[in-house]
Amino acid sequence: MSEKKIISTLDAPAAIGPYSQAVKVGNLVFCSGQIPLDPASMEVVDGGIEAQAVRVLENMKAVAAAADAELRDAVKLTIFLTDLADFGIVNETMKRYFDAPYPARSTVQVSALPKGVNIEIEAILALSD
Repeated sequence: MSEKKIISTLDAPAAIGPYSQAVKVGNLVFCSGQIPLDPASMEVVDGGIEAQAVRVLENMKAVAAAADAELRDAVKLTIFLTDLADFGIVNETMKRYFDAPYPARSTVQVSALPKGVNIEIEAILALSD
């Protein structure tokens, strides 16, 4: 097995539990779920699902950059929503961050997320050799 490298950046929220922001193994980066916390204040951003989705994707972008990657390196996303009625807004927001060909993705509705937020996204990135 390749060596594990822990990825950490101050440009994304600090972990709120016993986990790393991301772990790099070989050319894969496994990014923990990001929620809409402002990295400076560690407070949930104001606004609805669009503002929360933007903050989550900005946080994910910062984690990717700390791994010398970009969001376009994402091969798989998992999106957790507390209301699938937000699916369309999240899709439109994602189009600002991803171009075709898009990563594989699952979206699931959950009953609750940390800190009462409406969205969480986790990602797997694949880096070029």
